[in-house]
Amino acid sequence: MKVGIVNYGMGNLASVRRALEDLGAEAFIAEHPAALYDASRVVLPGVGAFLQGMQRLRTGGWVEALHDLVHEHRRPLLGICLGMQMLATTGEEGGMHDGLDLVPGRVRRLDDLGCALRIPHVGWNDTASRRDDPLFAHIPQASDFYFVHSFAFDPEDEADVIARTDYDVPLVAAVRRGSVFGTQFHPEKSSRVGRQLLRNFLDFRPC
Repeated sequence: MKVGIVNYGMGNLASVRRALEDLGAEAFIAEHPAALYDASRVVLPGVGAFLQGMQRLRTGGWVEALHDLVHEHRRPLLGICLGMQMLATTGEEGGMHDGLDLVPGRVRRLDDLGCALRIPHVGWNDTASRRDDPLFAHIPQASDFYFVHSFAFDPEDEADVIARTDYDVPLVAAVRRGSVFGTQFHPEKSSRVGRQLLRNFLDFRPC
């Protein structure tokens, strides 16, 4: 199975590719949007700021390609960390900015959501996932995943939330709308359960 990893200049591409290759996938770094059409799965990684990430996606022509791949070609897409946040309609980091609007919602700073603990949130936290969602198949409840973030997804529709974690307040840990998935944590850095989640993404078949 070929998996295209979006290279828009922000993200730990090598570790994501290595994790996917360890699972038997033919993972490659896509340097241009056209390359993604050769993949049966797409991963949008990311580390950094929402505005800068969206600017790079736009200038690189990735936004149109990602919408086309999701809506017209029905390619499963996984956003990781900043990649998940950019799936939202808007992000509030550095002002209000448009996201990809693939999963309706906005991205808000943790303290605006009521978190009084140290920001950024860095480290291992357990999650409560929806038992019926294929992304968390064969993953025990309360499994620990690795987080690094100062902002969190605030969804428009609670039905899009497939996992939560608690960092002083309940936070969205993973979302899904159709074949579009997002994880606030880094599965490629989350040991055995993270690899299982990536395997589940590879095994997912759109209806």
